[in-house]
Amino acid sequence: MAAFSRAKHRWKRDNLFRVLTRNLTGKYDYDLVVIGGGSGGLACSKEAALVGQKVAVLDYVEPSVKGTKWGLGGTCVNVGCIPKKLMHQAALLGTAVKDAKKYGWQIPEPIFHDWATMAEAVQNHVRSLNWGHRVQLQDKKVKYLNMRGSLVDEHTVKGVTKAGKELFGFSTKSKKFLLSIALAASCMNGIGMCFGSSPCRIIVLNSSDVALECAGFLTGIGLDTTVMVRSIALRGFDQQMAVLVTDYMEAYGTKFAWKCIPKKVEKLTSGALQVTWMEINTSKEYQDTYDCILWAVGRAPETKLLGLDKLGVQINKETGKIIVRPDESTSVPNIYAFGDIAEGRPELTPTAIKAGKLLAHRLAGRSSELMNYHSVATTVFTPLEYGCVGLSEEEAEKRHGKDGIEVYHAFYKPLEFTVAERDAGQCYLKVGSSCYQKILGLHFTGPNAGELMQGFALSLKCGATYSHLLQTVGIHPTCAEEVIKVNITKRSGLDATVTGC
Repeated sequence: MAAFSRAKHRWKRDNLFRVLTRNLTGKYDYDLVVIGGGSGGLACSKEAALVGQKVAVLDYVEPSVKGTKWGLGGTCVNVGCIPKKLMHQAALLGTAVKDAKKYGWQIPEPIFHDWATMAEAVQNHVRSLNWGHRVQLQDKKVKYLNMRGSLVDEHTVKGVTKAGKELFGFSTKSKKFLLSIALAASCMNGIGMCFGSSPCRIIVLNSSDVALECAGFLTGIGLDTTVMVRSIALRGFDQQMAVLVTDYMEAYGTKFAWKCIPKKVEKLTSGALQVTWMEINTSKEYQDTYDCILWAVGRAPETKLLGLDKLGVQINKETGKIIVRPDESTSVPNIYAFGDIAEGRPELTPTAIKAGKLLAHRLAGRSSELMNYHSVATTVFTPLEYGCVGLSEEEAEKRHGKDGIEVYHAFYKPLEFTVAERDAGQCYLKVGSSCYQKILGLHFTGPNAGELMQGFALSLKCGATYSHLLQTVGIHPTCAEEVIKVNITKRSGLDATVTGC
């Protein structure tokens, strides 16, 4: 029986090898092989198939040290944007329940949040997306291979998949390759996947957008949350807006340890984690215990596993990312890269998706259009959301000079904050324009910032000017209406607080 089982196993392995390889014919097995099943890789593969290309996708996620795994869809679907936004929504609902009492809703006490219910619901949705991506690939005739891919030469990829303790290998040839693998997470962005039950005290190390988003929704569902900040919050974003975001978070209940760096972490016999940190300015050390540490210190490229060094693919030695040209090509013909793994590209899902679709059409000879990475809008889903498009005020000054820009701004109060008696001190917007009135950047903190910013992102792509804003009729009463009414300049020194309608 054992011999029969081994023979059957060998047959499956060899059959897999024969089915997936046709190297002896000297022809390419595929027009395009995509390594990486994240948002960009999936978008490119499906679009390439739609325009007549024969496509395969290799995707494999190495389990974490705790055995955490996830399915097809990449960082965004599994441990990034999707679970993050859902847990942000959970926190917003908690705030809405508090507001509801002021609006007349009779809500019995006590009100509490059940972590397990939220985590299960979020993970169920993520699993549905994993399955949906597999179905879409199948429907579009894209071959999906749950394998770790690496390049043998400029036309050959080998893949390894782990099934129990057995390894099955294969190699296949492709006319072109696309490298669209995600970065290896240095922290678990998908917090709902980490805990079986809700932790009580959490410390978040770092103050990037992901760090603040996680800290915000953890605070929002009632957890004792601290953020440790080494230097500044939201590096790379407009710093006036960053201060407004963190000020609101502090009022919201998130604690901040400013200008501090971690020195040591010890696990106590109780299971708690004792963190020792140092205040940079004074060199004084402090200690406290937490149930969980969230290392939100960024992600590292997984380029070393791809075999790129043997092929001469140029990589930035400092960042580990692949150096690409405007058309996403690398230093090796027929090998392309975009998304998080490409040097100088925004680490954003929508840019990867758009770039992937455009690349698919170029590779098929259907178009020559390049991806435009300028004026890409984004939103930080902190308790008070921050949306922006275009240049920060600092970058606008750097490029055009302080006298070469005009900044219009306003402090406003969302109508929904009034009856609820919520503080709107950090609800703010500003529009930066050049001396020719062309809008250089637009920044907004307030409710539904992402929904608001999407429309203004279109206007910037169309070359909107400050005059265009003034000519636009607002939708009353909305927060977005305040953007098209903005008329006080920073230079004037006048009070920018909006009064009345």
